[in-house]
Amino acid sequence: MIRFVSPTLAAATLAALILALPLTQAASADPAPKGPLDFTMKDIDGKSVPLSSYRGKVVLIVNTASKCGFTPQYKSLQALYLKYKAQGLSILAFPANEFGQQEPGTNTEIKQFCSLRYQVSFDMFSKVVVKGEGQTPLYAYLTGKDTDPKFAGPIGWNFTKFLVDRQGHLIGRFDSPVDPMSAPITSAVESALKAKPMSAPVVTTAGNAPKGKGAGG
Repeated sequence: MIRFVSPTLAAATLAALILALPLTQAASADPAPKGPLDFTMKDIDGKSVPLSSYRGKVVLIVNTASKCGFTPQYKSLQALYLKYKAQGLSILAFPANEFGQQEPGTNTEIKQFCSLRYQVSFDMFSKVVVKGEGQTPLYAYLTGKDTDPKFAGPIGWNFTKFLVDRQGHLIGRFDSPVDPMSAPITSAVESALKAKPMSAPVVTTAGNAPKGKGAGG
């Protein structure tokens, strides 16, 4: 048996679908990142890591390479990490091959090199593009004038460092020659570590005392 749908009902159904479409698209769209910890990156083993998991810590983000004149800074990065990790410092290393092709290895080779040569125990991430075509969104954010006007500008070379505070705000940038254990970086890290982690919101309801308490309280 053939069933006919009235033109009025068909038109109403179509109009409802058209009106719902933008709402569906808006609901599925990812919100624009508001800070460097709003990205998800793959670690050196290929596992997805939301950088938001580092919120509440002080984070140093570094683009690294294994065959660079600054490669010995891995030793200083490890020393910095061991000195301050108990106080809340995390170091995120992102190998990149844009400068002199000084990071030609695979993720497995990079991991092995860092482990055997420098006993690296801070967090290593998969190789990314930090400048030019194919630039990873994290580094587009870190270097963009619209997203990071204070510290914007292309990455100049391997071992450029960005410092992020406990609230996820970018608070410093250090060029390649600045050693991780030098005074400019250690003093900036110590200052950032003194700030307490972001407090949990205090939840109140009418007629009741606060149900929550700040994390630092």
